[in-house]
Amino acid sequence: MKVLITGGAGFIGSHLAVRLIARGDEIEILDDLSTGDIRNLGPILSHERCNVTVDTVCNRSLTEERVRWADQVYHLAAPVGVKYIMEHPVRTILDNLRAVDVLFEMTNRFRTKVLLTSTSEVYGKNLDYLGADALGEEDYQIQGSTRNHRWAYAATKSVDEFLGFAYSREFGMPVVIVRLFNTVGPGQSGRYGMVVPTFVRQALDGGPITIYGSGEQTRSFLHVFDAIDAMVDLMDSPEAVGDVFNIGHGQPTTIRQLAEAVQERTGSRVELQFIDYETAYGSGFEDMQRRIPDISKINRTIGWSPKRNLQDILDDVIAATRGDSGERPG
Repeated sequence: MKVLITGGAGFIGSHLAVRLIARGDEIEILDDLSTGDIRNLGPILSHERCNVTVDTVCNRSLTEERVRWADQVYHLAAPVGVKYIMEHPVRTILDNLRAVDVLFEMTNRFRTKVLLTSTSEVYGKNLDYLGADALGEEDYQIQGSTRNHRWAYAATKSVDEFLGFAYSREFGMPVVIVRLFNTVGPGQSGRYGMVVPTFVRQALDGGPITIYGSGEQTRSFLHVFDAIDAMVDLMDSPEAVGDVFNIGHGQPTTIRQLAEAVQERTGSRVELQFIDYETAYGSGFEDMQRRIPDISKINRTIGWSPKRNLQDILDDVIAATRGDSGERPG
């Protein structure tokens, strides 16, 4: 196939690109490198079936040309990380909305199948208020005040989803939407606040491991290789078109438990240091205390479930961090 990956120089996009090259696809990567890094594409950068263009999806003529060429489009271009979102409020909103507006116009025009990567952030504080065990795709979204920029990323991603479903309903555009939960693995950077690479780097550097909030907030962590399996299989499944799917791991882990697991896997009994949210992000910051996916829908549709656990993730991240002397932003 001919595949366009927007944001293909980022953490997830670069792993996807490697996978698609390995299966024989011809890929075109479009990335403005605002948070991606060309070094992420090292293994395939000179491959004859890989071409990289440094530009934005908002370049209408360029995106039109690339979408016309492609059989499939994976849209991963987006701001990443809570730290980046809090520091770049305008760019967070405009990058999400403008890019998907241009891209969907073109994928609809050329009837090109597109996978939109959305986020578990859209659920907001659902589990905190409604008390369910896990988040299902049809559950309500409970987000905070528009005065709190913490929710801007979630809100714009929700609008992206609405637009994708609108094109699907009104024009029959073939779209698949996925909500990614805490996807981690080798090659991810802690530069924009990603917790696993941050904890690993801190442990290897002698600590302390800094935990924001109480450490009792609960997340689930999915290996990027499992996430790529799910995305590729959904994209190749006719049954997935016009629908939305959680991609995550159903095993809950508190942030304190994560830090303790990093201590154990690195063999480094460094100090755990707790920092309140106001010190970390400024006044008024909100966080969700629980965010766990229900993955029964994707399992029913394509038979997918994660193959790797948290220990596998940490071992891969630790090995990659020990072998990588440079910090990458993507």
